[in-house]
Amino acid sequence: MASVQILCACTSSSHVQHQGSIRYRYGYPSEKMNGRRCSVRVEGGNGMVVPSSEEEKRKLRVLVAGGGIGGLVLALAAKHKGYAVKVFEKDLSAVRGEGRHRGPIQLLSSALAVLEAIDQSVAWKIKEAGCVTANRTNGFADGLSGEWFGEFDLLTPASRKRLPLTLVICRMTLQDILVNAVGPKILRNKSKVVDFIQEPSKVRVILENGEQHDGDILIGADGIWSEVRSKLFGRQEANYSGFTSYSGLTSYVPPYIHTIGYRVFLGMNQYFVASDVGHGKMQWYAFHAEPPSNDPFLEAGKKKRLLDLFGNWCNEVITLISETPENMILQRDIYDRDMINTWGIDRVTLLGDAAHPMQPNLGQGGCMAIEDSYQLILELDKIAKHDPDESEVISALRRYEKKRIPRVRVLHTASRMASKMLVNYQPYIEFKFWPLSENEINIQIKHPGIHVAGALFKFTFPQFVIWMMAGHGYQFLQNFFQPSFLFFILSFEY
Repeated sequence: MASVQILCACTSSSHVQHQGSIRYRYGYPSEKMNGRRCSVRVEGGNGMVVPSSEEEKRKLRVLVAGGGIGGLVLALAAKHKGYAVKVFEKDLSAVRGEGRHRGPIQLLSSALAVLEAIDQSVAWKIKEAGCVTANRTNGFADGLSGEWFGEFDLLTPASRKRLPLTLVICRMTLQDILVNAVGPKILRNKSKVVDFIQEPSKVRVILENGEQHDGDILIGADGIWSEVRSKLFGRQEANYSGFTSYSGLTSYVPPYIHTIGYRVFLGMNQYFVASDVGHGKMQWYAFHAEPPSNDPFLEAGKKKRLLDLFGNWCNEVITLISETPENMILQRDIYDRDMINTWGIDRVTLLGDAAHPMQPNLGQGGCMAIEDSYQLILELDKIAKHDPDESEVISALRRYEKKRIPRVRVLHTASRMASKMLVNYQPYIEFKFWPLSENEINIQIKHPGIHVAGALFKFTFPQFVIWMMAGHGYQFLQNFFQPSFLFFILSFEY
C-alpha cells in the first residue's frame, strides 16, 4: 500500500510551487495532467467482437466488470488518465436498490483524500451531499445503560494531517454522483459479464447477451457474488457471519444531534449502530446473532421483533426504533469471504468486495474499494505511457495486489474479530440469592474484565483509527503494535 505521502494526483487541478517545493492539499500532492479527455465509442452487436478505434488502440484498454462504487471510482480515475475504459454493469437500478438495503456509506479521511486526488469537483459534490461526523463525539457505549465504553477522535488526526473530515453519505447519492461523472459513453447498463478469455496480447470479456469486448486488462469489481472471481478461482460459498442486520432510516432529530455523530451500542450477541446522516435524518443498524433468514425482506413484523430484542436497552436505542416507520426497516444477512493470497491471474484482477468482502463492523468496505482503485491506477500509470508488453501488464497488476493485500487483510481480520468479540460481550455479572424471605433478589456488578477491556481499547483503538484514516499501510501497524499482537490479528480465524 503506497503511503499517502507518495500518492500522486489524477486531477487536472494545478499545484502551487514555492522555492522548489510542491504545496500539498490534504496530504496528497497535486499534479497537472494532460488536458486530453478520451471519448470511448461503444458499439453493439450480439455475438460480435466490438472493434476498437485507431485512437483507442494507442491507449491502455481497461475493462471493468461492475458499476458499484469501486468500479466507478476506478473508471473515473482511468478516464482522467486518458485510458480507453469501459464499465459493464448488469443493472444500475439493482445497484441503487442494494444501496437501499445497505444504507449510507461512511467515507473515512483516507478515502475522501483519494477522491480529491482523482477529481476535485466530484469530491466537492460528495462533501456537499454528505454529513460530517468527525467533528462530534464518536465511539462505543453500553447498550443497556447508554454509558460510554470508549471514544475515538476523528477530528484531530485529520486536522493535523490536513485530510478531509470523515463523513457519511447516502449510498445511492454517492452512486449517482459517480455515474454522472463517469458518463454514459463509458458506463454500459444491462451488460453483465459472464465469462472472459485471456490471450497473450489481450483479454476478451463475454457479456450475457453474447456481445464481446477486447481490452488490455479486466478488473472484476462485481461485488461479493463476483462472476469474475468465480471464473478465476472457482465458485465458492460465501461465509455467513452469524449476524443478520436490520437497518432503519427515520426523520427524527435527537437532542444530542450536535454533540454525537456516530455511536455503537454493545450487547451480548447483538449490537446497535446509530449515526446522523444529515437532512434531519438518523440511520441505524441493529445486528443480532441468529441463523440466516429464509425470507429476509418481509415487510411486516420487523419493528415488533426489534422492540422485543432491544426493549430493555437504553432510551436512545428504543426511541430510534420506535420513531422509524415499518416500511423503512430493512433486513439482510451478513456474509463475507475468506481472504485469498492473490486477487488475479495474468491480465485479470479483482477490486473491492469482489476481492475482499468484509463484515460492516468497521464501516470500511467502501473505503477499501476506493483505495484499491487508486493504487491500481498508480501501478497502471507506470506502464501506460508506452505500449506495454504482456509481462509489464501482468507485473503491474501483481504489484497492485502485493501493495494492497497486507492492509486489507488487517481490516478484514479486524472486522471478523469485532464480530467474534461482540458475541461474548458481557458487561455485568448477575447474582441471584434468596434471603430469609421467599422473594428472589438479583444483584448485578460490573464484570472486572470490562475495566481491562476499556483500558486496552483506550490504548490501541485510537491508534488503529489513525492508521485506518491516514492510509499509512502495513509498516505503521508493525511499528505500533507488539509483534505478538500483530501475529494474533493476522492469524485470527473463526
